[in-house]
Amino acid sequence: MKLTVFWERMRVHFGETYADSFARDHVMSELGGRTVHQALDEGWETKDVWRAVCAAVDVPASRR
Repeated sequence: MKLTVFWERMRVHFGETYADSFARDHVMSELGGRTVHQALDEGWETKDVWRAVCAAVDVPASRR
């Protein structure tokens, strides 16, 4: 998954403003105690980060 697609999906689910806030502030056990930004900065695959977000916040199947 391209990074641009990842951020587009984040904005669709969380809204334009909250997507970055969630990604910066929400520490997720699904990402080993990292935030979305930390996981991406450490080289995690965007598809794996998106799957973790989907699991953590129950993203509807139609948006996965």
